[in-house]
Amino acid sequence: MRAVRSLAPATGGLPCAPDAIDDFLAEPPPAVLATVARTAGPFLVLGAGGKIGLHQSVMLQRALRQLGRKDRVIAVSRFSTLRDRAAFERRGVETLACDLADAPAVSALPEAPTIFFLAGVKFGTATAPALLRAINVEVPRRVAERYARSHIVAYSSGCVYPFVTPASGGATEATPVSPVGEYAASCVAREAAFTEAAAQRGTPVALIRLNYAIEFRYGVLVDIAQTVFSGRPVDVTTGFCNVIWQTDAVADSIQALALAGTPAVPVNITGPETLSVRELALRFGKEFGVTPQIVGQEAGTAWLNNASRAHQLFGPPPTSVEQMIHWIAAWLKQGGETWGKPTGFEKRDGRF
Repeated sequence: MRAVRSLAPATGGLPCAPDAIDDFLAEPPPAVLATVARTAGPFLVLGAGGKIGLHQSVMLQRALRQLGRKDRVIAVSRFSTLRDRAAFERRGVETLACDLADAPAVSALPEAPTIFFLAGVKFGTATAPALLRAINVEVPRRVAERYARSHIVAYSSGCVYPFVTPASGGATEATPVSPVGEYAASCVAREAAFTEAAAQRGTPVALIRLNYAIEFRYGVLVDIAQTVFSGRPVDVTTGFCNVIWQTDAVADSIQALALAGTPAVPVNITGPETLSVRELALRFGKEFGVTPQIVGQEAGTAWLNNASRAHQLFGPPPTSVEQMIHWIAAWLKQGGETWGKPTGFEKRDGRF
């Protein structure tokens, strides 16, 4: 693992001070600097107000400053979900309030040769099909048309693949998509919008099939850790998963700019291991000094991705699962906040 640079004194097993975790998560590794050095700005991060957008924007901004460049990074969002504009602006990132569902507003967005598309909805969509279509299907089409002459990195999901067995090693980019549920189907439709732009307009596109990003306040490991910590039973029916630390996922997505092409290029982003939920629960039990309650029996399949191609191109993710477990346990033991948004990774019907 690369050396971890603490941005403020570490406390209680954390790599940095609790109030510095967002800065810690957004620190650009050398490979990101190399990619940004050969990439034209300005950079637009669309849908920046969610769980990843701040770290995506700040990592780009810091890379540019370390390279001595003054290109703009503009975070675009309604800023009505997790992040407000101040979190970006005090770190030197410009913000632009925009509802991407508003066609005239999207048309008025500034020109930019490099686009990161993060917009999307997941939770609560099982009962809101109109919202699912508006945000996950219509917005990508609008953005693909508006930025047909740009390079686009568009976040997608590993949920576009079918369930596979743990022994398979996970779905690869060559695995045909086979969505389970309306949310996953909308992710396939989102990809189609950018795929069509690449085919019809020559837009270079990379599709980031992410599965699953983890940080201190959100992710599959946080879900399992909180369940163990609170003494609730851990259901292991969906018994296997992949994870990647958010810093590493963002870094890989930036490096994926080099892969953007026509036709659109899917890129699986996750860690190298297929992890047992049962074993993760037991590992968190050791961290917390408790015996986890385990219920259910592992099904034969799960949503699993094989990101070996990304690891060959970008190097293996440097943050180990053991390190993630230790940091998340330390965060929860000292009362650290979470986003309060369970991932629903255990669901098998695709309804979120």
